[in-house]
Formats: sequence, C-alpha cells, structure tokens
Amino acid sequence: MESTESSGSGDIQRTLELLWEPDRRPSRGPKPTLTVDRIVQAAIRIADAEGLDAVSMRRLSTELGTGTMSLYRYIPSKAELLDLMLDRVQGPEEAGGPAVDDGDWRTAVEDLARGTLAVYQRHPWLLQVNQARPVLGPGTLDSMEATLGRIRTMGLTDPELLSVIIMVDGYVSGVARTNVHEVEAEQRSGLTDSEFWAAQTPYLEGVIASGRYPVMASLAEDTFGSAFDHFEFGLQCLLEGLAVLVERRRTGGDEAPTVRPHACPPTLRPAEDATATG
Repeated sequence: MESTESSGSGDIQRTLELLWEPDRRPSRGPKPTLTVDRIVQAAIRIADAEGLDAVSMRRLSTELGTGTMSLYRYIPSKAELLDLMLDRVQGPEEAGGPAVDDGDWRTAVEDLARGTLAVYQRHPWLLQVNQARPVLGPGTLDSMEATLGRIRTMGLTDPELLSVIIMVDGYVSGVARTNVHEVEAEQRSGLTDSEFWAAQTPYLEGVIASGRYPVMASLAEDTFGSAFDHFEFGLQCLLEGLAVLVERRRTGGDEAPTVRPHACPPTLRPAEDATATG
C-alpha cells in the first residue's frame, strides 16, 4: 500500500487552531449550521468504508447535505481535514480508552501494541498516510501522555521511553500493513487465501521432495498454518528484550548508550534542531 497523502501538508497555523480551538466561530457571515467535529466524523466514516481517496470536500457536502463551498467556512481544504482525522483516530478512546496505571510497564506496552493494532484495523487508511511530520493535537498528545506515564517505571531515559513508543508502532504498523495487503490481494484476485496456496501445493510438494530444499523439507507440517499467532509471538519477543534492558538498568549493569545526533526519526527531533545554524 503506497502513501497517498501526507500529514502536515496544509496550513499549519490554521490546522492548529482547528485542533485546539474547534469551537471558534467566524466573526462574520451567517450562523454556522455545521461543526468541525461533525465534518471530521463524516470524513472518517467515508475513509473507513471506502478508503482515503473517497474523501473529498464535494463528497462530504453530499454526506452532510450542504453546499461544498459551505464546508470551506469551517476547514480550508482536505489537507487540514486529514490532520484533524489523524488526531481524532489516534486519541486514547480509539485504543480502548484510558487504562488503569498499575505501574506495570509490560502491561502498558502490551496495551499500547494491541490498542494500536485495533486502531489500524478499524482505520486501514491510516497506513496510506505519510506521518513523518505530524501536526500534534489533543488526541495524539493525550495518548502520548497516558502511555509515557505508564511506562516511566521502566527506568529508561526520556528519549528511550519515546523510542519504545516508536518501536512498538513500527512493529504494529508492519503487521497491520501485511494484514491489509492480504485483504486487498483477495479482493483483487478473487481467490481466498486457502485457494491461492492450494493452487501452488502440487508444485511446492514436488520441489520440496526433490531434495533441493532440505531445511524446508524438515519443517513441521503446521509451520505455515494459520493457528500460530505471529503478532503475539513478535510482541512477546519485543517485551522480553525490553525486560532485559530494564533489569540491567535497575541493577546498574548497563548505562544509557551514546546515540548519534538525529539517529531518531526526524519526526521527533528536538525543536532547537530546526533553528540551529552552521
């Protein structure tokens, strides 16, 4: 699935106003008959049902029973609308609501991973958006605040805590993207997953029996079955690796590594980098 849209590509100042002051009304003109919230919810419904390409100001006007030009009194363009949609679907309530902070960082990371996967499953169009430069609104920051608060017991440095969130999202988005691709492949080919692999079975059995692939031939029959939960296995491996690091920090057996400047994604670089001069 290729990226078709980019966050932060609209009027940043106007987007921030809409995110943080959505109820601000224009001083002139007729009394508003819509709200920003209602427009955003309608756009999300369309994207969920038909994909992001189906979202347009004209389509929204039809959905909401108003003139297309009327929508521009609320939101300048689809670029700003997209940032509002992103912030809405990435709020805490989308990932299952606020969880109880019991001080267990491992449970917090598991909740983050499963909640994020659920968001991608409900809103697969998220995977089409390049979010390298997000416009941070209340939904996104509320989620980060809640998650950071729950994982601080790990005893890692603040940049490392942020990296944990980035790492989990990278893992989950990869799994979610594969799932979406599987659905798309079935829709485009007209073959179910079982039918697709059944068509290859005679050829695969022949080459495996030839001795060309001895390791493959030695694998258990259920190796490629659907019963194994690859998402949970990967998540538990990720958690085990973090647990080793957390324990080393707790016992003083490991110090925070020295990281090269800008080794983290540019999305989350310190603000002063933007104003630094050579």
